[in-house]
Parts: sequence; C-alpha cells; structure tokens
Amino acid sequence: MARIRIPSTIVILFVTAQTGFLLFMYARYSSLVPQSEERPSQVHILILSSWRSGSSFVGQLFSQHPSVFYLMEPAWHVWVTMYQNSAKVLHMAVRDLVRSVFLCDMSVFDAYMPWKRNLSDLFQWAVSRALCSVPACDSFQRTDITSEMACKTLCGRYPFSKVEEACKTYSHVVIKEVRFFDLKVLYPLLTDPSLNLKIIHLVRDPRAVVKSREQSVKALARDNGIVLSTNGSKVEDSKYKVMQEICRSHVQIYETATLKPPNFLKDRYLMIRFEDLVRDPLSEISEMYKFADLSLTPMLKSWIYNITHGQGPGKKKEAFKITSRDAVSVSQAWRNALSFQKIKKIQEVCKGAINMLGYQLVDSEKEQRDLSLDLVLPRRQNQFSWSSFNPKH
Repeated sequence: MARIRIPSTIVILFVTAQTGFLLFMYARYSSLVPQSEERPSQVHILILSSWRSGSSFVGQLFSQHPSVFYLMEPAWHVWVTMYQNSAKVLHMAVRDLVRSVFLCDMSVFDAYMPWKRNLSDLFQWAVSRALCSVPACDSFQRTDITSEMACKTLCGRYPFSKVEEACKTYSHVVIKEVRFFDLKVLYPLLTDPSLNLKIIHLVRDPRAVVKSREQSVKALARDNGIVLSTNGSKVEDSKYKVMQEICRSHVQIYETATLKPPNFLKDRYLMIRFEDLVRDPLSEISEMYKFADLSLTPMLKSWIYNITHGQGPGKKKEAFKITSRDAVSVSQAWRNALSFQKIKKIQEVCKGAINMLGYQLVDSEKEQRDLSLDLVLPRRQNQFSWSSFNPKH
C-alpha cells in the first residue's frame, strides 16, 4: 500500500493555523459572555461586625429567609482551638474556614472537631433556620420561622454531614463573623473567582456596645484575651482596651472600603448602623436584601415587626438570644445605664470611630440623660455605600 508523504512544513502550517483559529474562537466567545454569567451561581454574604453590636439580630434577618443558608460565627471553632494566638495571627485560619464554608466544604471543621459529630457540635447551629429545616432536619419546612429552642429539641441529633448537604441546596450562603479586624485580610476572598462575595459592615454606637458588653463579661473574657494577645489568659475589659481595638478596626474597615478602594469592591460593600436599623427596620432591611439580591416575603415582614416591637429592652439572661424587644429602647439604654465617667472614657478611646460613624459626642451628664437630644446624626445620602464614593470630593 502506497504511503502519502506530506512535507513537515505543511504540517506545521496546518497545526499553527488550527491553533490560531481555536484561540480566535475562544477569545471571541469569552468577549461575548457577560462577566455576571461567569460568577458562581451562589451569592455569598459576609456580615462583618463586632461583639454586642446587634449582629445576631441581623444574622436572623437573613437566617429566616427561605433562600438563605446561614451560619453564625463558625470561626468560633478556630479561636477556641487556637486561643493562645492573637487575632492577627488567626486571621488567615479564620479566612480559610470562612472560604470553605462559603463553598459548602465542611471538611474544614475536621481540624477543629475531629470526632464523630452531630449538628449540635457546631457553634450556635440552632439559630440557623437552614439547619432546622429540610434537608438538614425533617421537623420544619424552609418557609417556617424557626426558634432556637424548638430546633435544639428536635434537630440536634442529625448527623453533621447534613450541614454540607443542606448548604449546597441554597442560592445564598450567609456568614456572620466578629473575628475580622482588617478588611484587607478579605481581599483574597473578594478576588476569588469561585466566590461571589458581598460584605455588610454592621456598626453600632460604641457607648451602646460597652453597655451590652457589661452584660456578658465572663462570656467575652477569652475573646478579649485573643484580641489583646495575652497568650491564652482571659481578660476583663475594664479599661476598654478591647473596645479601643474594635473601634480602630471599624475605622480601618470603613476607610479601606471608601477611601480609594480597589475596583473589586465596587457594589460589594454596604455599611449599616444598628440605630438606623431599629428605627426604620423595613427600610433598612429592604436595602440589605436588595444589596444581597433577596426579596422580602410577607411572613418575614410580619416576623420583623413582632421581633422589633416587644416590651422593654430585654433581660440580662437574654443577652445572646433573639427575643421580642423594644428595639429603639435597646439602642438608647446606655444613656441611663452607664455613668458619665464611663462615657467620657469610652469617648476618649473611641472618639475617631464615634465621629466617623455618625454619632454625637456628649459633653455632660445632662446631655447624656436628655433623650430628646438625638445622638444619632442623620445619615447622609448613600453615605455607607461603596457606590457613593467620588474621588473628586
């Protein structure tokens, strides 16, 4: 059988032309595909805040939504396991855990919970409606409003594998964290092509935060030690050193997000003040939902009204629970509960944050006690949204 000999130069030219054609078609196709379609199908929301700032409440606003898989402070496991380190040293471990959770890869918990485990081994698992309803637990439907107590009673013995199984079935994954003190630490997540990450930065008047922290001194002692790098020793924040670090972190996060921010932060950062939220819940929640690409359902509207229109500020034993309270009273309780001497000290260590976040300093006990004097300054239009930033001003 005769062989056909093809000169090598022709082969080379043919392969080159074919390669060039394929590269041309790939480049043309890539230019036609909108960037939004290249993003992951899930939306990832990080509620970034600090202890006693109303973040558990905001977390519930997302957790009770039928489209949301929510976890409250999964990085607690990192801090409890590695408590002899500082917050700065733990930033990368916390970030890696958060990334894995966003991707519904719960094997990351193997390093912190190496034993055979159930849902109940996950920190604050019962405040997640997604872990109290199908497919994680058969006792509730996704559209139900769940309670922590009922969930603990009915769902705690389901296997831990249900966490990952449930996570993969939701359009939104939301995490609430109080263990990030620097926005730049999150840059690798914001630029990660496997994530579609947006950040809601929740802040609260530092004077109100201190009042709330005083109800939870023992519970916060270990975290205080990590913030202050005390090599595992627990700390009571009587001199407000932890508050100074917290206030400094809020300023850093806000300035990083609004003063010459990188392009990848565009439309992915939103600041919310707790005081604005409790004064006009539906408006602020609607803004957060729009930012997160979620819709407010009639059932959620009713639940939000009830949870923010209770009687009184709540009891000390309810410090870490979401119960029906008079939310506006909660936000103003510090004005009668704290001495003016404490207020002066807090204002001294957190003056920059108080000014930047839009709160009014008080110069006397009379001003502090006068509830007709509004210390929450009007929010400038779109003040806390990245898109409001204009480098010309």
